[in-house]
Amino acid sequence: MSGRPNSIDLGPARQQVTLALLASVPARPVPMHRLVSGIWGDDAPRNAEQSVYTYISGLRRAFEPSRGRREPSRLLSGTSAGYVLRLRPGQVDAVLFGERVAEARKAQRSGDDLQAVRALDQALRMWRGIALSGLSGPFVEQERDRLEQLRVSAIEQRAESLLRLDRHAEIIEELRDLTRQRPLRERARELLMTALFRSGRQAEALETFEEGRAVLAEELGLSPGEGLRRCHEMVLRADTAPLSPPAPHQLPRRLAVFVGRADETGRLKERLAPGHDAPPAPLVIITGSPGVGKSALAVQVAHLVEERFPDGQLYVNCRAATPELPALTALEVLGRFLRALGVPPHAVPSDLDEAAAVWRSRLHGRRVLALLDDAGDLAQIRPLLATPFGNSLLVTSRETMTWGDDYFQLELDRMSHAESATMLAGLAGAGRVAADAGQTASLVRLCEGLPLALKIAGARLAARADWTVATLAARLSDERRRLHELAVGDLAVRSSLAAGHTALERGRRAVDRQAARILALLGLLHVPEATAEVAGALLGVPPAEAEPGLERLVDAHLLDRAGHGRYQLHDLVRLFAGELRPDGATDALIRVFSYYAASARLASSVIDPHRVQTAAPVDAVPHQVSGFEEAKAWLYEEEPILVAAAAQAMGSPDEAIARLGINLAFGLAWHQQRTYDMTTMLALNTQALRVSERLGDETNAQLAHDHVANALRMTGRTDEAVAHLRASLAIARRRGDAFGEQRAMGNLAVVNISGERFDEALPWAERQLALARSIGSRVGIRYALLMTGNAHCGAGRPEKACEPLHAALDDAQEAGDLTHEAQIRMGLGETHLAMGRPEEALEQLVRASELMTLVGYRIGKLRCLVGLSYTHRVMGRPDRALACVTEAAGFGGALGNPRWERRLAEEQAAVHEALHQV
Repeated sequence: MSGRPNSIDLGPARQQVTLALLASVPARPVPMHRLVSGIWGDDAPRNAEQSVYTYISGLRRAFEPSRGRREPSRLLSGTSAGYVLRLRPGQVDAVLFGERVAEARKAQRSGDDLQAVRALDQALRMWRGIALSGLSGPFVEQERDRLEQLRVSAIEQRAESLLRLDRHAEIIEELRDLTRQRPLRERARELLMTALFRSGRQAEALETFEEGRAVLAEELGLSPGEGLRRCHEMVLRADTAPLSPPAPHQLPRRLAVFVGRADETGRLKERLAPGHDAPPAPLVIITGSPGVGKSALAVQVAHLVEERFPDGQLYVNCRAATPELPALTALEVLGRFLRALGVPPHAVPSDLDEAAAVWRSRLHGRRVLALLDDAGDLAQIRPLLATPFGNSLLVTSRETMTWGDDYFQLELDRMSHAESATMLAGLAGAGRVAADAGQTASLVRLCEGLPLALKIAGARLAARADWTVATLAARLSDERRRLHELAVGDLAVRSSLAAGHTALERGRRAVDRQAARILALLGLLHVPEATAEVAGALLGVPPAEAEPGLERLVDAHLLDRAGHGRYQLHDLVRLFAGELRPDGATDALIRVFSYYAASARLASSVIDPHRVQTAAPVDAVPHQVSGFEEAKAWLYEEEPILVAAAAQAMGSPDEAIARLGINLAFGLAWHQQRTYDMTTMLALNTQALRVSERLGDETNAQLAHDHVANALRMTGRTDEAVAHLRASLAIARRRGDAFGEQRAMGNLAVVNISGERFDEALPWAERQLALARSIGSRVGIRYALLMTGNAHCGAGRPEKACEPLHAALDDAQEAGDLTHEAQIRMGLGETHLAMGRPEEALEQLVRASELMTLVGYRIGKLRCLVGLSYTHRVMGRPDRALACVTEAAGFGGALGNPRWERRLAEEQAAVHEALHQV
């Protein structure tokens, strides 16, 4: 196999290496990065890619000298995936050689040694010296070694067949040459001893053994392996039985019910059994969360590819997550494998480096698959990783691993709904599972697509013929018992998760122990997502110190990334974490709820500094926001977490935590009013009111009454809202809280306006105005003027509305209060419409609509759009009215405000009628 054919000038050495790289995978694309790394490795120059372009051009000229300058190459083309040398596999001698060897192996397995010898003779005749002679570089050295190992294996393979055909004399000289070239290769020496012995040359056979024993002792400090020793005993006993040392076959049996994972299985097979007899990937890792089915998949795939590893399949459980048993050390793993490969127990080195050297020596020239199940980390398996090409390590681990370039890692996700249902059907019976698709879907969801949980669920159903799928689904629906229910025999989801947590808790590194504590602390917190700031608050450290622990949990597959800087617990992990009960739980919760409350208050203040924050200041470092847009975006994204945190805190029996929950609920009030999230606002503040009353806290009870009333008002429940505001007013007067008193009056005014009780609203607005002026509350004065104008307009006195509204507008503009300016302009627009001044109304409503968009006030935006539609319609522009009313319907037609949904429907009907009249 020379790299320099005579008929074509292939150019400089690196251009020939480029050709060899492309020819190694004929008709398949080779990406640029692989070409560069194969030619230069880590020493690639800056202009490496440009040099590759030059080599490609040179090869095209050499192969197609008559090709036109702009004519595409038919033989060597560029694609989006890389460069493709368009050859058939049979046109590349290295590929053809591999095919002949594979054909011979297949013939041997079927007992046709004669055909095997023919195929191997054809293969070996293809050799014409050293492969890729005269060339160098990472790919060349790796490929030359691979091909040489394949050649040596082919010679041994041919010798085995000839021995079985009793043609022992034909192979003696060839094997003698091979043992001279490869004195440490025990298999070649075994075959030579057998051929000599069967040729009646017993003394030479024994001499060959002694040579091998001496060189092994001198070079490696080892005794001969089991195969060579057995051959020696055969010669001493003059045993004529054929030599057939057994290859190890240690794989556990595959599962009787293995479903799904078709894509993952295909990807793994592609690495372990690639086409064209290419070498398998030396290291393949399957990683994923506890119970996700890593081991089952690995065993399944290992059985599917075992024919590609005729020299044996090894297996060891590394015990990284086995409760109550220590994990195996790297030396213990090596010892088990070496004994399986024929090294006598007393000859297994006690030194890790020496054992690794023997491991490499034993695998030299062989094709062995080693399955290392449940490895803890790279340290546990690193000494085994430098395996000779042709051998593969298949590793399963809960840990994400990173190892150079020569590895493939598959992160195994949870099973799909369809795969989960099929697995249940195989375990519990297809009829039971198909009988109630809805309950099966519930059971699958409760098991979270986790194969371990599904296996347990299926086993429990199989053991209880009187249970339906609905029975088990109902039992699992109780979160307090779910982990207890997901246990059968020695299988338990809780135990699987506990093993991962315990391994971290007992870890050698500080980050492992920190990760274990973070998991336990996250179990205290009933929120859907967390960040480094949250973890830092729980731990009582800055976020930067907490982040490595979160990432460690991700690597251990006990936590998922849910977006940039956000982390998420699966339900079963969350339930397990909730059982851990770490020390300092109360203090941790106080810190994290303080962080949430302070952050919500700060974001609300940044969005609108003119609104009075009912949430009191909290002594905690909040999430920092740089301005209006960032604060608004943070609240939108974080609201589900903040709501869950507020509800949890208010449900706590600890008074300090419960008060923080109330504070957090109040901190969200302005945001919920802007976004019109009235359902959540009502639920949270109703809970806040109950807790405040339980604690005897009149201050918070007064504020909770205000917020509950606001939510009731905006959903049309006027009488209930009034009752809460009267309660708030009474508390304020009892406490001597003048500001709270005038606020309750203003709220009573707006509630009556929303309920279209304008004459009842006006006295409340006037009382607020008087009290606000007496205490110097500028925002109270502004709001009272707005309510006064709106009450007059609603009562049919628009001419009396203009003066208070303009006074309020002047003050809002001077203060820079955009929310009030938007509301006042909206009121002015509606007042001008009532006075028959659509041009003036249009000006005010356009600006009000822009401001409502800016501040994110959804119900206000809806009102402005309805008002603009009406304005355009009365001005004889139904097409513009249609645009406004259509936007209104899309923007806020389903807010749940009965008054404005009715007004929107009426305006839509009027616009369509106007369009028909045009």
